[in-house]
Amino acid sequence: MTALPLAKSSAVDYGVHEAAMVRYRAEGEARARALGNRGPIRFDAHGTLDAAILDAYSRCGFYVFENVIAEDELADIERDVAELLERMPVERGAAKDRFGRPALGAGRKGLNVVWVKPLADPIGGTDRNHGRHPAKMVEPKPADDAPEYVVQLVLGSLQFSPACLRLYGHPQLLAVAAAINGDDFTPFNEAVWIKQPRLGGSVAWHQDGWTHWDSPALDEGTHGFNFMAQLYGCNAANGLWVVPGSHRQGKVDIKAMVERAGSDRLPEAVPLICNPGDVAICNRQAVHGSFANTSSDVRVTINFGFHRRASVLGVTSGGVHNEIAVYDEERIRKRSEAIAYAIDARQQRFPDETPHRYAPFADCMNDYHWTPAAQDALADYNLLDLGI
Repeated sequence: MTALPLAKSSAVDYGVHEAAMVRYRAEGEARARALGNRGPIRFDAHGTLDAAILDAYSRCGFYVFENVIAEDELADIERDVAELLERMPVERGAAKDRFGRPALGAGRKGLNVVWVKPLADPIGGTDRNHGRHPAKMVEPKPADDAPEYVVQLVLGSLQFSPACLRLYGHPQLLAVAAAINGDDFTPFNEAVWIKQPRLGGSVAWHQDGWTHWDSPALDEGTHGFNFMAQLYGCNAANGLWVVPGSHRQGKVDIKAMVERAGSDRLPEAVPLICNPGDVAICNRQAVHGSFANTSSDVRVTINFGFHRRASVLGVTSGGVHNEIAVYDEERIRKRSEAIAYAIDARQQRFPDETPHRYAPFADCMNDYHWTPAAQDALADYNLLDLGI
C-alpha cells in the first residue's frame, strides 16, 4: 500500500443535519442495492455486451461493474495518485510543490488542478458551467484545524499518470464504450477526483450536458457517459449519488426537485456503492451530485468519459472544460489519439490481454507506440476535450 499525502482535519459532521444525513445515507444504500444494476462485465459468445447489463443501464442510468481492476493495477494507480499529490502546488496558486520542484501542470496551458474550500459547494446556485448546478448544497462547518483549500480534482490526467493512461486502454471497458456509443466512439475528458476525508467539497445536483436538449434527435444516450473507476471504493458518505431513470427525462428542473424535497437530500437518489477495483458507468444526462465528505474515508475516482461520434461531429461547443470551438473531424481525430496511445501502453504492461480494436485507428495503430518520451505528445491534450 502507498500512503497518499492527504490534508489533515479533525472529525466533523453535518451539525444540525447530521441525524437526517445518517438516515438518508442508510435508506439510500438500501435503495441502491435493490436496483439490480451491478455485477461483472459480461459478453456473450459473439463478444456482445450482455443484454441484461444494457437493459439495467438503460433503466437506471448507471451500472456498477464489479472487480474490473486487479490488485496489481490498483497498486500502479495508487502509486501514481500519490505522486500526483506530492507534485501539487504547496498552496493554491503556487508555482512550486513542497519539495521546491515545479508543481504539477507548470508550463501547461490547460487547467489541471482544481481546489475547493473544505466541505464547500463552490458551484451550486451559481451560473458557472452554463448554470448546470442551480441549487446550493448544505456546507458543513470545517474543523478549526482544516486548511484553507484542498485539492479535489486533477484534469487532463492522462498526461501525468501512465497508470491512468493504461486504465483508459482497458479492453473490456473500451468494448463497453463501443457497445453503448458505437465502434467509432469518441473521447470526452478525463480526471482524477480526490474526495479528501473530512475536507472534500460537494458537487451540487446537475446533469452534465449543456447542448442538444432541444434537439428532436435527443435520446437517453445523446450526451454520452462517464466511467468512474474506484481506487478504494466509495460509499454513501463520500460517493456520487444518482437519481435513477432521470437520464430519460430530458432537461430536468433540478431547482424544483430540491424545493419539493425541502433540502438537498433528494428522496429518489441513490449512492454509488463500490469496492476497490469496481468501475461504475454513469449516463451524463442523469441527475447526479455528491455531498461534502465528512467521513474518515478518502474517495479516489479515475474518471473518463466517451461520446457517440454523431453527438460531437460538427458541433460548436466548449466553455466548461476548454474554449468554445467547432468539433470537426481533425479535432476529433487528434483528441482520439489518446485512446490509441492508451491501448499500446496497456498492451506493454499487460501483454496477455487481447487489446481492444479501436475502429477509427484500426489501420494506423502502429503509429502510436507508447514510450516515456511519447508522454510529451499528450501535453495539454485536454485543451481538445469534447464537452457537450
